[in-house]
Amino acid sequence: MKTVKQLLQGKGGMGAVVYAISPTASVLDAVKLMAEKGIGALVVLDEGRLAGMISERDYARKIILHGRSSQDTAVHEIMTAKVITVSSEKTVDDCMALMTQHRFRHLPVVDGGKLAGVLSIGDLVKELIADREETIKQLENYIRS
Repeated sequence: MKTVKQLLQGKGGMGAVVYAISPTASVLDAVKLMAEKGIGALVVLDEGRLAGMISERDYARKIILHGRSSQDTAVHEIMTAKVITVSSEKTVDDCMALMTQHRFRHLPVVDGGKLAGVLSIGDLVKELIADREETIKQLENYIRS
């Protein structure tokens, strides 16, 4: 099973593009950035420090359902501040278990207090499928020989 570090390297290396926004930015700016980049969540950085995450789910539940204005609401007002993170030494299975248990779809990777990347549930599922396919190939080759 691959480690988070190996998975991030496959995504373009440690330090691959991570889209972030300031906690003082408007929720509208956050939603625009997510739409522009085709992503479902942003890391919220306050002076380079991980302050939280904001997702489409936060927007739907905390803005739309409450009739708030996305233009007049700051990211810090609706972001998830208590973010669970993992180190790059964790495995894909470890990450999948965390995301399933806590019911979130984006997982920041932090090493030495520094943001190294973000994994999505899609990244993990893709890797699990590839891992299972490789196991099947190996078993088929073993049976044939």
